Amino acid sequence: METSVTASRGLRSSPDGPRGDSTIARLEQENEQLRHAIGSHATVDQAIGVLAAIHRLAPVAGFEVLREVSQHTNIKLHTVAEMVISWVLGQPLPEAVGQELDAAVQRRSRQRDTPDAEAG
Repeated sequence: METSVTASRGLRSSPDGPRGDSTIARLEQENEQLRHAIGSHATVDQAIGVLAAIHRLAPVAGFEVLREVSQHTNIKLHTVAEMVISWVLGQPLPEAVGQELDAAVQRRSRQRDTPDAEAG
């Protein structure tokens, strides 16, 4: 008796044959990618919380700060977030990251303090 799995793309495969092995490998790879994405998302959320607490930024502004630092330093967003979390736990920030973080926070703070920011 052949058991088949139907994926969302309409692919059918038998777990007993070569196509079943490739489906299992693909699903394992997707599972690992999803686990990594969830972990990265949690790290970014924690770093946003750090920025919100320390600099009194709204979560959206905290994300924008992380994004700007990532773009200006050419460091992946989740890595910047890991650095911010390590920093709040006592580790030094790399100089370039610290400078960009300060600059991005200053830009967000000025935007928050302008009257037009509340109207827009």
